Amino acid sequence: MKMQQIIENVRGFDGALVVAPEIGSDFPELSWGDAYFYHAPDGRMPERTQPYGTIITKDYPDDTSSDLGTPGRFRVNIHVGRERADALIVTEAHTTDADVFQRHPLYGTAGWVCVIDPAEKTADAVLALLRDAHEAARSRTARRAR
Repeated sequence: MKMQQIIENVRGFDGALVVAPEIGSDFPELSWGDAYFYHAPDGRMPERTQPYGTIITKDYPDDTSSDLGTPGRFRVNIHVGRERADALIVTEAHTTDADVFQRHPLYGTAGWVCVIDPAEKTADAVLALLRDAHEAARSRTARRAR
């Protein structure tokens, strides 16, 4: 599955905002080429809300364990909650393994999972989990509005 397929799928969710900083944008250079997924029906990036999912295309200074230096390699990160993360991670994978669910290297204890280069084994589940994470974000937005 290609990164653009995931982004287009998320853009189809009701109230979804995909922030995808490009070269030369006002976003920090480190974020260029990555994507951040929010529930934002007004189309504005929330100021005090974390994304429910991200795609990163490179190693970050504090997160180099996925070996994202290979061209075309990317990692999808999804907030699924601790209980669901425990259910998804049946065996501990090597942090550079592709197409397997793993705990996020930094935020795994907070209920985040990740998949490097989703393909045959994980692609459908990645899309379903992103939809579920979007719906959970939408529910949180609705509760805050009440």
